[in-house]
Amino acid sequence: MARYIGPKTRISRKFGECIYGEDKYFERRKYPSGQHGNNRRRGKRSEYFMQLLEKQKAKYTYGILERQFEKLFLEAARKKGVTGELLLQACESRLDNVVFRLKFAPSRSSSRQIISHRHIMVNNHIVNIPSFRLKPGDKIEIKEKSKKHPVILESINKKVEGTLVEWLILDEKNMFGIFRTIPKRTQIPENIKEQLIVELYSK
Repeated sequence: MARYIGPKTRISRKFGECIYGEDKYFERRKYPSGQHGNNRRRGKRSEYFMQLLEKQKAKYTYGILERQFEKLFLEAARKKGVTGELLLQACESRLDNVVFRLKFAPSRSSSRQIISHRHIMVNNHIVNIPSFRLKPGDKIEIKEKSKKHPVILESINKKVEGTLVEWLILDEKNMFGIFRTIPKRTQIPENIKEQLIVELYSK
């Protein structure tokens, strides 16, 4: 399955929340499309359906394909600790997510494009792999020749609601950030019920 590049508002309405960031179209109508809209009667959702929906929401949120996501889960399941939390930590440690969190890109999809086009450096080396996993202490910066890139400048200068997550350090003037530490579950702002995902894969 290829990465989803269709209408993002449609996906947000499917989950009943804006998973891609600010979306004025979603705010106008927060329920799925259809003749009867929000009044459409829906049967009782099964436990499996809710688990599958949560996994899909996590995949769409982070822009991760099915095989990649399953690989992250299996890796988390082998480690000591809470599997669901370890899974989200792995998602948050990806370079594309951190570039987005540092506000070097307006969205995770834009972040992946910026990385693929070789605008990002990690520890003074160009990295063009969006799924690259960062470690505490890693330095993420905009390549010198890319500091005037319009998308990057617009994203940095845009007044976005919310503050920088506490596990990252940002030097906005010099356009670099530090991956300070792996975030705890309470430090991850995404509204994902990771336990449902664990239950789904554990069947």
